[in-house]
Amino acid sequence: MSKELISMLSSRLIAVISFFLALTLVRGFEGTIGVNYGTVANNLPPPAQVAHFLLESTVINRVRLFDANPEILRAFAHTGVAVTISVPNDQIPDLTKLNFAQQWVEDYIQPHTPATNIVRILVGNEVISTANKLLIVSLVPAMETLQTVLVAASLDRRIQVSTPHSLGILSNSSPPSTGKFRQGYDTHVIKPLLSFLRDSNSPFMVNPYPFFDCSPDTLDYALFRPNAGVFDENTRVFYTNMLDAQLDAVFSAMKLLGFDDLEIVIAETGWPSMGDATQFGVDAKSAAEYNGNLMRHVTSGVGTPLMPNRTFETYIFALFNEDLKPGPTCERYFGLFRPDMTPVYDIGILRPTVAAAANIEHATCLLVITVGLLIIKNHG
Repeated sequence: MSKELISMLSSRLIAVISFFLALTLVRGFEGTIGVNYGTVANNLPPPAQVAHFLLESTVINRVRLFDANPEILRAFAHTGVAVTISVPNDQIPDLTKLNFAQQWVEDYIQPHTPATNIVRILVGNEVISTANKLLIVSLVPAMETLQTVLVAASLDRRIQVSTPHSLGILSNSSPPSTGKFRQGYDTHVIKPLLSFLRDSNSPFMVNPYPFFDCSPDTLDYALFRPNAGVFDENTRVFYTNMLDAQLDAVFSAMKLLGFDDLEIVIAETGWPSMGDATQFGVDAKSAAEYNGNLMRHVTSGVGTPLMPNRTFETYIFALFNEDLKPGPTCERYFGLFRPDMTPVYDIGILRPTVAAAANIEHATCLLVITVGLLIIKNHG
């Protein structure tokens, strides 16, 4: 066999293998990776266009909304995309009242389900971290009232009720084995909340952000790069990335209260692609590294040191760059996509194009024919 022919066969075989590995990777992301679809911008495409784009051009099949925008809910009708909607923080006290909760479900849920696949309602966002006493004491009663209404409407088996937390709910998180919830909130708010989640078969949801917790010295640790790691002497466990340490700190806090059986969902995490000149590790390369490594890690089935052999339902923040978000520059550049729906960077969530698939199929046919002819020649 000539060197030229061997070279041709090798290149085609590599192309075929690479393509099918890519397909395997894409399939692995489906079902567990979602995005936060924020709308704090004045240049975003219409919701119907966004829904079509996600369905046809990406492997993303879960979205989290920060409200219950009817136009967006209509846009996702008949797509099968799993939609999580939110009750704004300021409506939580009203939601404790049965008549308000009933009206809310009538207005925002029943007109859209089952055409739109609403799978979860989040009551507020990072409520405990607001330090607003009225919101905090109303949180669990509001969730219970909403659940009562869903049960009465026979929607409780289709739609879960939960609420996302920042890691500020922990009084201690390092080392991960010593994680515990803030005193006072632990028994009066979080324990009843965990009990509600267990009874309703809903997950505990957290917003871990290694980006906000890392320093120049721990940047590699935050980005899943090779690093010196962190050793937890209590469990004799070695941590190679910050996300695992954050999740295990939450797990340890839950275990301390007797709720280590609950599922943990990552409601929000991400990395900005642009920021102020004084910030470190804020660029498209770092953002692609974090989100790409994140997707591979949470879908791998490896789990964390204290939660081995599991995957994590994860929502990347965010779908789009949002130009009206307040705060430092980086807050406006967490998006995977620009408003024109072009990717800010490539992390493998765009579906392979039909053209690429056709080219690989053609290469496969040529490879099979060539190998067949060689076999005939050598054995004929």
